[in-house]
Amino acid sequence: MVSLRKLALTLLSTLAVTVAVAPHASAYPAPGRVTGDIGVHDPSAVKRSDGSYLIAHTGNGIALKTSSDRTAFRNAGAAFPGGTPWANTYTNNSRNLWAPDLSYSNGQYYLYYSASTFGSNRSAIFLATSPSGNSGTWTNRGLVVESRTSDNFNAIDPDLVVDDSGRWWLSFGSFWSGIKMIALNPSTGLRSDSTVRSIAGRNGGAIEAPNIVKRGSYYYLFVSFDRCCQGAASTYRVMVGRSTSVTGPYVDRNGTALTSGGGTEILAGQGSVHGPGHQDVLADGDGDVLFYHYYADNGASLLGINLLRLDSAGWPYVY
Repeated sequence: MVSLRKLALTLLSTLAVTVAVAPHASAYPAPGRVTGDIGVHDPSAVKRSDGSYLIAHTGNGIALKTSSDRTAFRNAGAAFPGGTPWANTYTNNSRNLWAPDLSYSNGQYYLYYSASTFGSNRSAIFLATSPSGNSGTWTNRGLVVESRTSDNFNAIDPDLVVDDSGRWWLSFGSFWSGIKMIALNPSTGLRSDSTVRSIAGRNGGAIEAPNIVKRGSYYYLFVSFDRCCQGAASTYRVMVGRSTSVTGPYVDRNGTALTSGGGTEILAGQGSVHGPGHQDVLADGDGDVLFYHYYADNGASLLGINLLRLDSAGWPYVY
């Protein structure tokens, strides 16, 4: 009896240690295979009518990359090779522009992008359009929304979503009071009214990079928690909530509102993959594809691509 009891205690102790030391993130898949020019930060992707892919990402004049097969990528110049003087007020005259959102609608490509400086909420989101998406073909359509140091939000990290009624919405935000949403005029792509909605927040904590997609009965709001932009020390991770309404309320798997710090984790760093985040979901022929950046051990920011699927309860997971 004593020996059996000791054996049982030993087994329980071993199991407890095993559970305690096994990181949850170890279950996440590694990024899929990509080759070529894969140095990116804050990627956003579209699939063109010829079957090729176009990625826009943070860089001087908004950097562009293309691929014919979603595996091999090459540099394709910048959206604005001649600069963006209209954004200089927000960038302190830097040519570096951030976190674009790339989409295709009404026969043209739309590019929402951020102008700011690190750590400041004196920021702006602008819109440009192009018939092809190629370098140098983009036309400035103007300021969409800005934030000042007196505001409790930060106008960066834009993401366009069109709801089931054909209404256009732009979500955006980084730190401060969290993720916001404004209505857009579909005919211009610019802001349609003065209302600013709150759709996610962590009471001043690190949350940014919204991306909203509709699948089935739900709108899914993907965000990035924690710290970006610190190389291999980055702690970025991808979280998600869902709602039956594009404007929310969004809740996580446990029913916690994203406006109250909720969020269900679907991807985090592990091994030599550090700080995956700033995600963008693209519907493709083989299902939903998650584009994101992550940091290598040497601090380089690289393109990550994985497939995304919904489980039996309708919650996304990466594979």
